[in-house]
Amino acid sequence: MKYIHTLALFLFPLILFAQSPELKTITVTGKVIEKGTNVPLEYATVSFIKPGGEVATGGITNADGVYSIDVEAGIYTVKYEFISYRPVTKPSQQLMNNTTLPTVALELDSASLDEVVIRAETTEVQVRLDKKIYTIGKDLTTSGATVSDALNNVPSVTVDVEGAISLRGNENVRILINGKPSAIAGFGSTDALRQLPAESIERVEVITSPSARYDAEGTAGILNIILRKEKTLGLNGSIQANYGIPLQSGITGNINLRTDKFNIFNTTGVRYRNSPGNAFFDNQYFPRTVIDPDTGEETIVDPQFDRTIEDREYERQDQGFNTNLGMEYFLTENSSITGSVFLRLGDDEDVTTNRARKFTDGTLAEETIREELETEKDESYQVSLNYVNNFSDDGHKLTADFQYENDEEEQRAFITERRIAPNDFDFPSEDILTIETQKEWLFQADYVLPIGENAQFEAGYRGNLENEITDYTLNQENAEGVFVRNDTLSNIFDYTENVHALYAQYGNKFGKFSFLLGLRMENTQLKGEIDSELDEEIFAETLGVDIDTNFDKNYLGLFPTVNLIYEIAERENITLGYNRRINRPRGWFINPFPSRSSVTNVFQGNPDLDPAYASAFDLGYVKRWKKLTLSGSVYYQYETDSFERIQEQTGQVINGVNVLRTIPINLSTNERMGFEMSALYNPTDWLRLNGSFNYFNFKSDGSFNGVEYGTENSSWFARGSTKVTLPWKIDWQTNAFYRGPRNNAQTETEGILSIDVALSKDFMDDNATIGFNVSDLLNSRKRRSFTQTDTFTSDSEFQWRQRQFTLSFTYRFNQQKERNRGRGNGGDFDDDGGFEG
Repeated sequence: MKYIHTLALFLFPLILFAQSPELKTITVTGKVIEKGTNVPLEYATVSFIKPGGEVATGGITNADGVYSIDVEAGIYTVKYEFISYRPVTKPSQQLMNNTTLPTVALELDSASLDEVVIRAETTEVQVRLDKKIYTIGKDLTTSGATVSDALNNVPSVTVDVEGAISLRGNENVRILINGKPSAIAGFGSTDALRQLPAESIERVEVITSPSARYDAEGTAGILNIILRKEKTLGLNGSIQANYGIPLQSGITGNINLRTDKFNIFNTTGVRYRNSPGNAFFDNQYFPRTVIDPDTGEETIVDPQFDRTIEDREYERQDQGFNTNLGMEYFLTENSSITGSVFLRLGDDEDVTTNRARKFTDGTLAEETIREELETEKDESYQVSLNYVNNFSDDGHKLTADFQYENDEEEQRAFITERRIAPNDFDFPSEDILTIETQKEWLFQADYVLPIGENAQFEAGYRGNLENEITDYTLNQENAEGVFVRNDTLSNIFDYTENVHALYAQYGNKFGKFSFLLGLRMENTQLKGEIDSELDEEIFAETLGVDIDTNFDKNYLGLFPTVNLIYEIAERENITLGYNRRINRPRGWFINPFPSRSSVTNVFQGNPDLDPAYASAFDLGYVKRWKKLTLSGSVYYQYETDSFERIQEQTGQVINGVNVLRTIPINLSTNERMGFEMSALYNPTDWLRLNGSFNYFNFKSDGSFNGVEYGTENSSWFARGSTKVTLPWKIDWQTNAFYRGPRNNAQTETEGILSIDVALSKDFMDDNATIGFNVSDLLNSRKRRSFTQTDTFTSDSEFQWRQRQFTLSFTYRFNQQKERNRGRGNGGDFDDDGGFEG
């Protein structure tokens, strides 16, 4: 409730200001179409420029390509712009009375190295040399949803039931915010993306063949999330409130005030969400062979329980507050400085109840109930500065960035376990406190120099300095009921990752052929210090390998990139990309201390993990007709020292149950190949169709502790979206997603089907929208998997969140619906890594 008060106090005076009377003006109307097809261009930008070069006002076109803009009477140059189209300028327009200007036709800029724009109602796709850009703001099913939910509707991207994000089936994807690593996306985790409203996103850039300007991190590629920042003069904004079942509620406001000298922007939101979930595990254990290290004698050990069945219920209550406040100040007509502050506060409480039944020879031998109460308080803030100097209109510019981030999380877990059969007995309880402090500094500078009409050179530096400290304290109940600190397992893990990078790239165009060549050099330092009573010998016995608990590793790598494009015709092209990538192990993959989801299921990091390196190739094709656009690509990736999480028995027995451990290791090689296709089809004004399909084959080879973990797997996923415009300004949208079966060295996972539906209606002169959507209509978004090894099998089902119903209301003031798709350069935060339009 205090968050709602904070939001209301912040927005109220600005809303009052928004309703203040405007100066008397004339109204200028007109229409913008596409040359050759006469298709109306929605979201084309229209600017009115004074004789001195100052922009007086502006606006955008509606769905019919029509604009109606209020402007003070006078003489103006009127400029028309749209993404990847040649701008048109009409000088010396005498506008003294209400005027309707002649229709303006814009044509695709074939001389630009940003090649094609594919337009549809549910999404807008821009194809560039090194990426595809998806504007997702019109997706009705994301109303009241989170950023994580919105990403699941982007082609090539999947988000599993636990929130793990994959690109073309590969989880090693780098998440950037406005072109930079950010606390907004979380540090090595995607949990933060579940806490941010989808309404804060302007677009998502899917970068499968990153240019040298981007980090080499992420063997799958990069997802760059661009946040909204209005570019139209004046005060405008919107407020959205939502309510859902199971109980969720939230309110988000974004506001923008732009003048000739500055631009102030803010997005603020509060949220509350109850996310019930469930899981089921059926584990069977077989006799195992134990070898005496001194005599070599083999002994067969039978498990006390040969089968356990677990039923888990999750009750998650998440509440929080987030705000992003910034100001851009225009130093001159060509230079500006932007400062912003981001703050996220979270207060979560999760209760996991685990009912376990343990069998011996088919007979129920014991039944227990384990309850874990976990509370988490987190506070993240980020301060950033950005300087831009456009030396000329042809793209000659210098940008510099500084960013500091701090994230503090305090997690407390209180675990109790009671045996209810064959007789009542309370096992010792545990009280676990984990405090994580993460800090990151970013320094970056980029210089762009156009050479002639079509060539461009770019160079820059980026430094990322990260430090993460994990303070883990385990208190266990003794026989007297007193909690005593376990000094053996309690520990402090201090992990540092420093990356310094230099890059240069050159691009040019000769007729229908364009290229972008780049080279990036990165130096990586991975440093860890462990404060614990366990010595390296005990760690070696636990992990099965010799490790250095205090390590300092240094890697120097070169990462070339090649991106080529050939225009077969004005609306048809083919692309080819190559890049080398790196996958650095995150802190929790290296921390050797176990974290327990249950007493008998632990995850343990491996300090001996080394970075993995991958070489990737991508061949793409795009063909655009008047109402239909097809695109496809074939890709191949070869990775060395790839990471793989494996399960094995530890030899420990707790409460009669064998303890299973999951540990990441470096496998020898990893090969991935596949293809994807997508189609955007607008057969009529009232029907819009969008679909994509991705198929991939995965091979891995490697061994650990004498066990071979090589495997081969083929899988696929497909999604489709249908949007129908009904009478009375009602829109109806259905999204369907299916992920095919897949497997790794130990586990087979069944396919997952998920369907979302949504309705929306505009009213109040299109200034307000009411929406209703159902997430996971069939309640089928569940992960079902089966794991088999020589010593155990595990049959499981997991559902992170049950079916969700959401009602939302949006009100916009001084802005048209989804007006943010204005300018072709994508805003001041654009980080193209190549040529801009």
